[in-house]
Amino acid sequence: MEYGFLETLPQPAADKLPEYYKSEDYISHTDSKRNLFEYAYHLVRKISLKQKLKLINGFASAEKSLLDIGCGTGDFLLEAKKNHWSVFGIEPNDEARLIANIKTDNAVYNTNKLLKFEPESFDVITLWHVLEHLPNLEEQVQTFKKLLKPKGTLIIAVPNYKSYDAEYYKEFWAAFDVPRHLWHFNRNSISKLVSKMSMEVIKTKPMYFDALYVSLLSEKYKKGKMNFLKGFWIGMRSNLKSLSTKEASSLIYIIKNS
Repeated sequence: MEYGFLETLPQPAADKLPEYYKSEDYISHTDSKRNLFEYAYHLVRKISLKQKLKLINGFASAEKSLLDIGCGTGDFLLEAKKNHWSVFGIEPNDEARLIANIKTDNAVYNTNKLLKFEPESFDVITLWHVLEHLPNLEEQVQTFKKLLKPKGTLIIAVPNYKSYDAEYYKEFWAAFDVPRHLWHFNRNSISKLVSKMSMEVIKTKPMYFDALYVSLLSEKYKKGKMNFLKGFWIGMRSNLKSLSTKEASSLIYIIKNS
């Protein structure tokens, strides 16, 4: 495609795609802590929530209005709500949405609500590892732009297939996550996509924990079992290399509306 990202082909039919998320191993849709890996995941998520809150606080107006797309079990929305943000979420998975609504006093909706918000409603719209799951990318980004206030901020976090861990693991790289991930991005592709909608990437930030998490999963996919030492080593190498290459395993794109 013209933007330079990779596409999963064939893509699952829209009515079949939800079936691929009905797995106990899809951690973002559960609060379970069944093993050491899941305990570590939730510990890292707790740290990441603080970092995400600090990031969005820099883009708030007096209303502090936030929409989180693909909010999972609602932990980020809860963290923002505690810090006086007016929060709304979109989550298509029924089980995750139920958990999120308990945490947020029913502020989370199914996907069909997205087109029912008033235009220019939000200071910040976030997609934490969500854009890669969405069909019809141009339509989606146009919708986000419409919902943002003038000069509002769109924050997108996605894996980067140009990272060292992606190049090392190749087809076993866990962040390809086919067929759930429909698109696979690099730094230039996000900039090209949003610029077509008259928005601009003003900054990118690395997500260092992602290299470790993805490398651990990739070891499991490659060898059939978890190898913590090897996965940790590759993740650390990826992070160190990204200091010079700027090609972190995952990147946060901070995008300003026109």
